[in-house]
Amino acid sequence: AVPGCLFTCVIRAISQPPTESDTYTECTDGYQWDPQTQHCKDINECETIPEACKGEMKCFNHYGGYLCLPRSASVIPAPDPPSQPGTNLESTAREPFNPCPLGYEPQGDSCVDVNECERDEHDCQPSQQCINTPGAFTCQCPEGYRKVGTECIDIDECRYRYCQHRCVNVPGSFSCQCEPGFQLAGNNRSCIDVNECDMGAPCQQRCYNTYGTFLCRCDQGYELGPDGFACNDIDECSYSSYLCQFQCVNEPGKFSCQCPEGYQLLGTRLCQDINECETGEHQCTEGQTCVNIHGASQCVDTNRCQSPYVQVSDNRCVCPVTKPACRDLPFSIVQRYMSITSERSVPSDIFQIQATSVYPGAYNTFRIRSGDHDGDFYIRQINNISAMLVLARAVTGPQEYTLDLEMVSVNPLLSYQTSSALRLSIYVGPYAF
Repeated sequence: AVPGCLFTCVIRAISQPPTESDTYTECTDGYQWDPQTQHCKDINECETIPEACKGEMKCFNHYGGYLCLPRSASVIPAPDPPSQPGTNLESTAREPFNPCPLGYEPQGDSCVDVNECERDEHDCQPSQQCINTPGAFTCQCPEGYRKVGTECIDIDECRYRYCQHRCVNVPGSFSCQCEPGFQLAGNNRSCIDVNECDMGAPCQQRCYNTYGTFLCRCDQGYELGPDGFACNDIDECSYSSYLCQFQCVNEPGKFSCQCPEGYQLLGTRLCQDINECETGEHQCTEGQTCVNIHGASQCVDTNRCQSPYVQVSDNRCVCPVTKPACRDLPFSIVQRYMSITSERSVPSDIFQIQATSVYPGAYNTFRIRSGDHDGDFYIRQINNISAMLVLARAVTGPQEYTLDLEMVSVNPLLSYQTSSALRLSIYVGPYAF
């Protein structure tokens, strides 16, 4: 290589063929003996040495050796050396004189451009394209490269922000990539949102597309799992004991309320007693009367009068004054039935007693004659003709009370006293509803 020569260089050969005596039969390096001419002949190393010059260099033969020069270089041969006595060397043929400027050659009376690219008389690298120009040539780099000196350097297109998201530089080109949740648009540079919901997003129930990502949501009664995709059932019953009046039953995505036997749902959460006496769901016979109570029904005999009482009408018994056994007993007994819930707040008014007939000048008092063994009830008199039965202590069912509530009438003017009773059967239901 010739220092300082980048494109076209002109090297003038300064070596001259050596001289030898007529009797000298050995040649110096770069020459060989020609027995026909009896001279030392120059060896053309460019032809005899395979690939004498590597890469982009071109081989130029000269006296006793060769040169590796850029392809744009040319050699101007030196004039033949003056004849010397005893010289047996053969001079190299002289190239014809070129009267045209560099890069041109004579053609008739004019100079025409030499196409160095076609003649392979250029120094372009294998990766470069030779482009002929008037009197010279240029070496063009492939697309995506720029020329620096004689080399082609890759252009880093990513410096110019061609891509919306990420740019990946590759030799001679570049490619654009998008962040997760986006895909390349038709121009291969912009990024557009991907609708993951339409592409099989792993949401178990509901999928909502958002810019660059997606969200999973669950139906009512479910909650999103830790992975953000699965939906787990919510056990509503475990959150509160007040969701249902009786029993809460968890179901996939919801809950339901159940009532005990003898009750039915009122709405979705409350329990209402079923009146078996009205629905016909009882086993009472013809001689019995169906009494509805909380959660069930009770069959009672139509005639519940016991001796010495006699039945005078439905639910009313009378003890005739003519019978000696009736002297200390209430004159009449009326049968009544009622049902209350368990754990009722106390004190609680549960039943009002009302006199049906009042004698002039009589004073009436009310009392519990029998049945209240534990003192769960008491009587609060309202006036001369009425009183209230009060629940004094909270009771829990199922259980039954039979109370004889007596009204005693006294007339001090006539020295007259009589009494009547109301036999009240109280059924306490098993629940607080």
